[in-house]
Amino acid sequence: MKSFIHIDDIRLHACHGVLPQEQLTGNDYIINVRVEYDISKAMYTDDVADTLNYAEVYNIIKEEMNVPSKLIEHVAGRITDHLMASYADITSITLRITKLNPPMGAECNGAGVEITVTRGEDQS
Repeated sequence: MKSFIHIDDIRLHACHGVLPQEQLTGNDYIINVRVEYDISKAMYTDDVADTLNYAEVYNIIKEEMNVPSKLIEHVAGRITDHLMASYADITSITLRITKLNPPMGAECNGAGVEITVTRGEDQS
């Protein structure tokens, strides 16, 4: 059995961007995360200690989003590295970060990155 936890549409304001104005005023972001994690024990025990706590995952995402970066690719790498380092039982993570108002002169609902990181695969 494969199992996942997910948190959808986390909305945060952060100061990421190449342009000085982006670093100063920031932008709104939507973050979606899907974590492959064995939840089978929690299915039978009904104990939060036997699964991955959503609040802890959210706090790691929020912590890394609060560290300014030029590129959201860099932020995505930090988030997945932090989650993998914090939880040895995570098998893989799919993370999507969308900047809602990218300064590119186009009308769109956002632009961003999506990565899937699997434990044991070379990330470089």
